[in-house]
Amino acid sequence: MYDSPKSETAVQHAIKIAANKVQVYYGDTHAIKDVDVRIEDKTVTAFIGPSGCGKSTFLRTLNRMNDTIDICRVEGEILLDGENIYDKRVDPVQLRAKVGMVFQKPNPFPKSIYDNIAYGPRIHGLAKTKADLDDIVEKSLRRGAIWNEVKDRLHAPGTGLSGGQQQRLCIARAVATEPEVLLMDEPCSALDPIATGQVEELIDELRESYSVVIVTHSMQQAARVSQKTAFFHLGNLVEFGETSQIFTNPKDPRTESYITGRIG
Repeated sequence: MYDSPKSETAVQHAIKIAANKVQVYYGDTHAIKDVDVRIEDKTVTAFIGPSGCGKSTFLRTLNRMNDTIDICRVEGEILLDGENIYDKRVDPVQLRAKVGMVFQKPNPFPKSIYDNIAYGPRIHGLAKTKADLDDIVEKSLRRGAIWNEVKDRLHAPGTGLSGGQQQRLCIARAVATEPEVLLMDEPCSALDPIATGQVEELIDELRESYSVVIVTHSMQQAARVSQKTAFFHLGNLVEFGETSQIFTNPKDPRTESYITGRIG
């Protein structure tokens, strides 16, 4: 089951995100209960667990995407580089430039490939000239491992690409605003095995520059791409640790039951 050569048991990276006593409520429903977690920089952290266990809900607290849901309430604190992102002075739009997000279903804007990438840098004022913008677009598409496939059709619609290409375009779009953290909510669930392999390779490259947090329903994927794994069950963070340890020697019987397929 666990075969990742990419684990870095000995390497300690700086803490990028610290969550303390985080609770999430949807109306009267207590969806996330008392979660404490430390997410390291330059590391891929996987969130695993059965459907409806709270892993995507918790992921969305990390860039305040839950703010868009009227009945949702978040308590506790989430620190990004030591600053509470739920402080009233924090602008969620600026926060989301720092903490980028890639969704389950590729969602390119109905614009050209070029304009998909240029959109964020334009609204955040990251490019002074057209040459600057061209530079950012090329660099982002290279980081998204899709430049060679699209460089001759930058003005064609992004929606005309294949599913796997669209997802890499969305990853390139997310990195165009120079984020520090990249959140991915089941980024491969709509992709075929070849496209999934390409995105997984890309995730491994991206961790050299970013803290990457990925929600996945595939334990094999978590084992392949992540160095740290968090197991959620019924809104609780049951266990968090080195991916190799979680998959080969889990401390909690609930983790073991999930990994061996007895719950799920």
